Amino acid sequence: MSNLIGVFDSGIGGLTLLNELTKKLPQENYAYYADVANVPYSYKTPEEILGYVEKAVLFLRDKGAKMIVLACNTATNVAVEYLRVKYDFPIVAIQPAVKVAADFDDSKRILAAATPITLAATRYKNLVASLGVEDRITNVALPKLVEFAEKGIFKGEEVEAYLQEQISPYNTEEYHYMVLGCTHFTFYEELIEKLFKNLKTVDGNKGTANQVKRILGSEGMLKAEGSGLVTFYESGVLVSDLAKYIKLMLKLRAS
Repeated sequence: MSNLIGVFDSGIGGLTLLNELTKKLPQENYAYYADVANVPYSYKTPEEILGYVEKAVLFLRDKGAKMIVLACNTATNVAVEYLRVKYDFPIVAIQPAVKVAADFDDSKRILAAATPITLAATRYKNLVASLGVEDRITNVALPKLVEFAEKGIFKGEEVEAYLQEQISPYNTEEYHYMVLGCTHFTFYEELIEKLFKNLKTVDGNKGTANQVKRILGSEGMLKAEGSGLVTFYESGVLVSDLAKYIKLMLKLRAS
């Protein structure tokens, strides 16, 4: 019987969404799939990414997932429509929280940071167009943040120099919100706000967790009780040494 929520990401970025899910739905069991063998996805072709994501989704389904959550914006943009047509189980997908930023303040411009694949995707462009904020939004590709996160580099001169190099060319005083359109980027929200005082970071994690709860509730699939067990897999291999994941989850809980 399907009794867990499968959470997929190219690496550790999806832990930021898993953190929100375990707070919102602590009684649910989770299987987290990090595709560490192929991260980062920023330099892969859409065809390669689709293959990686579908393989992971089927793996999680076979482990008993009643729902799959795509915690990777790049995966969402490449694969979610294909997967929803092909499979009949619920698939919830994160997307950049552009609407959240737009609704906060209609007088300020918005910086949207994501991977190059997400920013170039038709799905993302349609989202921006549907909100009517094309003239207020500036896209910033930050693919190296994914690489830093996967190496466990969350602060220091190298990261700060990269952020300054990529963001400082824009007159940040004209902007109020910075959309973090990659779950890896959430690890850097405090650093970004420290370096650029007037920027408020927003991401799609809470909104996605709320959507997961809503859909499970409407389908009658919410667990009334449980221990909230989380099992971790790396590219299909069960993780036995959980030290890295425990450390990262504790870091997120403390932030």
